[in-house]
Amino acid sequence: MPSSFSWDEPEGLAARGTLIVLAGRGEHGGVYERFGRRLAFDAYRVRALGDASADPAVLDEAAKLLADESLPGPKVLVGSDTGALYAARLAAERTPGADALILAGLPTSPWTSGSWEAEIEARTGCPTHQGRLANDPHFRRGALDSAPELPELHLDRVQIPVLALHGKDDAVSPVDEALAAYAGVRTVLFNGGRHDVLNDALHRTAAATVVLFLERLRLSPGLPLIAEERA
Repeated sequence: MPSSFSWDEPEGLAARGTLIVLAGRGEHGGVYERFGRRLAFDAYRVRALGDASADPAVLDEAAKLLADESLPGPKVLVGSDTGALYAARLAAERTPGADALILAGLPTSPWTSGSWEAEIEARTGCPTHQGRLANDPHFRRGALDSAPELPELHLDRVQIPVLALHGKDDAVSPVDEALAAYAGVRTVLFNGGRHDVLNDALHRTAAATVVLFLERLRLSPGLPLIAEERA
Protein backbone atom coordinates (compact mmCIF):
# COMPACT_ATOMS: atom_id res chain seq x y z
CA MET A 1 0.00 0.00 0.00
CA PRO A 2 1.40 3.47 -0.85
CA SER A 3 2.50 5.74 1.98
CA SER A 4 0.42 8.60 0.59
CA PHE A 5 -2.54 9.08 -1.71
CA SER A 6 -2.99 11.92 -4.20
CA TRP A 7 -5.88 13.62 -5.96
CA ASP A 8 -5.28 16.48 -8.38
CA GLU A 9 -7.33 19.20 -10.05
CA PRO A 10 -9.17 18.38 -13.32
CA GLU A 11 -7.15 18.76 -16.50
CA GLY A 12 -7.25 22.30 -17.82
CA LEU A 13 -7.86 23.98 -14.47
CA ALA A 14 -5.27 25.86 -12.45
CA ALA A 15 -4.71 24.37 -8.99
CA ARG A 16 -6.02 26.61 -6.21
CA GLY A 17 -4.02 25.20 -3.31
CA THR A 18 -2.90 22.02 -1.56
CA LEU A 19 -4.38 20.11 1.37
CA ILE A 20 -2.16 17.73 3.35
CA VAL A 21 -4.34 15.29 5.30
CA LEU A 22 -3.14 13.41 8.38
CA ALA A 23 -5.31 10.36 9.08
CA GLY A 24 -6.51 9.24 12.50
CA ARG A 25 -6.15 6.06 14.51
CA GLY A 26 -6.40 2.92 12.43
CA GLU A 27 -6.73 4.81 9.17
CA HIS A 28 -4.58 5.24 6.07
CA GLY A 29 -4.64 8.00 3.48
CA GLY A 30 -6.86 6.04 1.12
CA VAL A 31 -9.72 6.29 3.62
CA TYR A 32 -10.04 9.93 2.48
CA GLU A 33 -10.57 9.15 -1.20
CA ARG A 34 -14.10 10.58 -1.25
CA PHE A 35 -12.97 13.77 0.49
CA GLY A 36 -9.92 14.02 -1.78
CA ARG A 37 -11.88 13.61 -4.99
CA ARG A 38 -14.47 16.16 -3.93
CA LEU A 39 -11.84 18.79 -3.07
CA ALA A 40 -9.88 18.00 -6.23
CA PHE A 41 -13.03 18.64 -8.27
CA ASP A 42 -12.87 22.21 -6.92
CA ALA A 43 -9.26 22.39 -8.18
CA TYR A 44 -7.49 21.78 -4.87
CA ARG A 45 -4.73 19.20 -4.73
CA VAL A 46 -5.00 16.71 -1.89
CA ARG A 47 -2.22 14.59 -0.40
CA ALA A 48 -3.46 12.15 2.25
CA LEU A 49 -0.98 10.53 4.63
CA GLY A 50 -1.26 7.79 7.24
CA ASP A 51 -1.67 7.56 11.00
CA ALA A 52 1.17 9.43 12.70
CA SER A 53 0.38 7.79 16.05
CA ALA A 54 1.40 4.47 14.47
CA ASP A 55 4.11 5.77 12.12
CA PRO A 56 6.04 8.91 13.18
CA ALA A 57 7.55 9.10 9.67
CA VAL A 58 4.22 10.59 8.59
CA LEU A 59 5.26 13.89 10.18
CA ASP A 60 8.48 14.02 8.15
CA GLU A 61 6.47 13.32 5.02
CA ALA A 62 4.05 16.13 5.87
CA ALA A 63 6.93 18.56 6.40
CA LYS A 64 8.42 17.59 3.01
CA LEU A 65 5.09 18.22 1.28
CA LEU A 66 4.83 21.63 2.95
CA ALA A 67 8.32 22.46 1.67
CA ASP A 68 7.66 21.13 -1.84
CA GLU A 69 7.65 24.20 -4.08
CA SER A 70 6.00 22.26 -6.91
CA LEU A 71 2.77 22.08 -4.87
CA PRO A 72 0.61 25.21 -5.14
CA GLY A 73 -0.30 27.35 -2.17
CA PRO A 74 -1.98 28.07 0.03
CA LYS A 75 -0.97 24.86 1.77
CA VAL A 76 -3.36 23.66 4.45
CA LEU A 77 -2.79 21.00 7.09
CA VAL A 78 -5.89 18.85 7.70
CA GLY A 79 -6.06 16.40 10.58
CA SER A 80 -8.77 13.97 11.68
CA ASP A 81 -8.91 12.34 15.12
CA THR A 82 -5.30 12.01 16.37
CA GLY A 83 -4.20 13.39 13.02
CA ALA A 84 -5.72 16.67 14.19
CA LEU A 85 -3.38 16.71 17.20
CA TYR A 86 -0.36 16.07 15.00
CA ALA A 87 -1.42 18.66 12.43
CA ALA A 88 -1.87 21.16 15.26
CA ARG A 89 1.61 20.32 16.55
CA LEU A 90 3.14 20.99 13.15
CA ALA A 91 1.31 24.32 13.02
CA ALA A 92 2.26 25.24 16.60
CA GLU A 93 5.90 24.51 15.78
CA ARG A 94 5.49 26.88 12.80
CA THR A 95 6.61 24.26 10.32
CA PRO A 96 7.56 26.22 7.17
CA GLY A 97 4.97 26.24 4.42
CA ALA A 98 1.77 25.83 6.44
CA ASP A 99 -0.77 28.55 5.64
CA ALA A 100 -3.80 27.25 7.55
CA LEU A 101 -5.01 24.40 9.74
CA ILE A 102 -8.22 22.34 9.66
CA LEU A 103 -9.11 20.11 12.62
CA ALA A 104 -11.80 17.40 12.45
CA GLY A 105 -12.95 15.21 15.32
CA LEU A 106 -10.15 16.30 17.65
CA PRO A 107 -9.78 13.63 20.39
CA THR A 108 -10.36 14.98 23.88
CA SER A 109 -10.20 11.96 26.21
CA PRO A 110 -9.70 8.17 26.14
CA TRP A 111 -12.57 6.15 24.69
CA THR A 112 -13.35 2.44 24.72
CA SER A 113 -15.73 0.90 22.21
CA GLY A 114 -15.92 -2.63 23.55
CA SER A 115 -16.70 -4.05 20.10
CA TRP A 116 -16.19 -3.49 16.39
CA GLU A 117 -19.89 -2.79 15.98
CA ALA A 118 -19.73 -0.01 18.58
CA GLU A 119 -16.57 1.44 17.03
CA ILE A 120 -17.95 1.67 13.50
CA GLU A 121 -21.21 3.21 14.77
CA ALA A 122 -19.21 5.81 16.69
CA ARG A 123 -17.02 6.58 13.70
CA THR A 124 -19.65 7.30 11.06
CA GLY A 125 -23.36 7.18 10.33
CA CYS A 126 -22.75 6.93 6.58
CA PRO A 127 -23.60 3.41 5.32
CA THR A 128 -21.22 3.77 2.40
CA HIS A 129 -18.28 4.64 4.63
CA GLN A 130 -19.22 1.97 7.18
CA GLY A 131 -19.09 -0.57 4.36
CA ARG A 132 -15.75 0.71 3.17
CA LEU A 133 -14.18 0.42 6.61
CA ALA A 134 -15.66 -3.02 7.19
CA ASN A 135 -14.15 -4.31 3.92
CA ASP A 136 -10.81 -2.49 4.02
CA PRO A 137 -7.98 -4.96 4.80
CA HIS A 138 -5.60 -2.10 5.64
CA PHE A 139 -7.89 -0.41 8.16
CA ARG A 140 -6.95 -1.36 11.74
CA ARG A 141 -10.02 -2.28 13.76
CA GLY A 142 -9.97 -1.43 17.44
CA ALA A 143 -7.51 1.44 17.00
CA LEU A 144 -9.84 3.92 18.71
CA ASP A 145 -9.41 1.86 21.89
CA SER A 146 -5.65 2.37 21.80
CA ALA A 147 -3.94 4.98 23.94
CA PRO A 148 -0.78 6.02 22.08
CA GLU A 149 1.39 8.77 23.45
CA LEU A 150 0.02 11.89 21.79
CA PRO A 151 1.23 15.49 21.53
CA GLU A 152 -0.39 18.14 23.71
CA LEU A 153 -2.68 20.63 22.02
CA HIS A 154 -1.28 24.18 21.88
CA LEU A 155 -3.63 26.14 19.65
CA ASP A 156 -2.53 29.30 21.44
CA ARG A 157 0.83 28.92 19.65
CA VAL A 158 -0.71 28.58 16.20
CA GLN A 159 -0.21 31.73 14.13
CA ILE A 160 -2.22 30.72 11.04
CA PRO A 161 -6.00 30.59 10.43
CA VAL A 162 -7.74 27.58 11.97
CA LEU A 163 -11.05 25.88 11.16
CA ALA A 164 -12.51 23.19 13.42
CA LEU A 165 -15.19 20.73 12.28
CA HIS A 166 -17.00 18.53 14.79
CA GLY A 167 -20.04 16.29 14.97
CA LYS A 168 -22.56 17.18 17.68
CA ASP A 169 -23.18 13.45 18.27
CA ASP A 170 -19.50 12.54 18.47
CA ALA A 171 -19.31 9.87 21.19
CA VAL A 172 -15.51 9.56 20.93
CA SER A 173 -14.87 13.29 21.46
CA PRO A 174 -17.91 14.73 23.29
CA VAL A 175 -18.89 18.07 21.83
CA ASP A 176 -18.63 20.04 25.10
CA GLU A 177 -15.06 18.87 25.62
CA ALA A 178 -14.24 19.59 21.99
CA LEU A 179 -15.62 23.14 22.15
CA ALA A 180 -13.42 23.81 25.17
CA ALA A 181 -10.40 22.56 23.19
CA TYR A 182 -11.34 24.63 20.13
CA ALA A 183 -11.80 27.82 22.16
CA GLY A 184 -10.81 30.87 20.15
CA VAL A 185 -10.97 29.33 16.67
CA ARG A 186 -13.73 29.19 14.09
CA THR A 187 -15.81 26.07 14.82
CA VAL A 188 -18.54 24.45 12.74
CA LEU A 189 -20.74 21.83 14.42
CA PHE A 190 -22.76 19.30 12.43
CA ASN A 191 -26.13 18.17 13.76
CA GLY A 192 -26.14 14.38 13.94
CA GLY A 193 -22.46 14.28 13.07
CA ARG A 194 -20.24 11.53 14.48
CA HIS A 195 -16.50 11.22 14.98
CA ASP A 196 -15.19 10.82 11.42
CA VAL A 197 -16.84 14.07 10.36
CA LEU A 198 -15.05 14.26 6.99
CA ASN A 199 -16.42 10.81 6.12
CA ASP A 200 -19.77 11.01 7.86
CA ALA A 201 -23.31 11.19 6.48
CA LEU A 202 -22.88 14.96 6.07
CA HIS A 203 -19.56 14.62 4.22
CA ARG A 204 -20.77 16.82 1.35
CA THR A 205 -21.60 19.64 3.78
CA ALA A 206 -18.25 19.18 5.53
CA ALA A 207 -16.40 19.34 2.20
CA ALA A 208 -18.36 22.45 1.16
CA THR A 209 -17.48 24.09 4.48
CA VAL A 210 -13.82 23.35 3.84
CA VAL A 211 -14.01 24.84 0.33
CA LEU A 212 -15.60 28.04 1.66
CA PHE A 213 -12.80 28.32 4.22
CA LEU A 214 -10.18 27.78 1.51
CA GLU A 215 -11.71 30.36 -0.80
CA ARG A 216 -11.79 32.91 2.01
CA LEU A 217 -8.18 32.06 2.81
CA ARG A 218 -7.19 32.72 -0.81
CA LEU A 219 -8.92 36.10 -0.76
CA SER A 220 -7.55 37.15 2.64
CA PRO A 221 -4.29 35.26 3.35
CA GLY A 222 -3.18 35.57 6.93
CA LEU A 223 -6.52 36.91 8.15
CA PRO A 224 -7.42 35.38 11.56
CA LEU A 225 -10.75 33.57 11.50
CA ILE A 226 -12.01 33.48 15.07
CA ALA A 227 -15.81 33.69 14.79
CA GLU A 228 -17.67 30.60 15.97
CA GLU A 229 -20.39 29.04 13.83
CA ARG A 230 -22.93 26.36 14.65
CA ALA A 231 -24.39 24.18 11.88
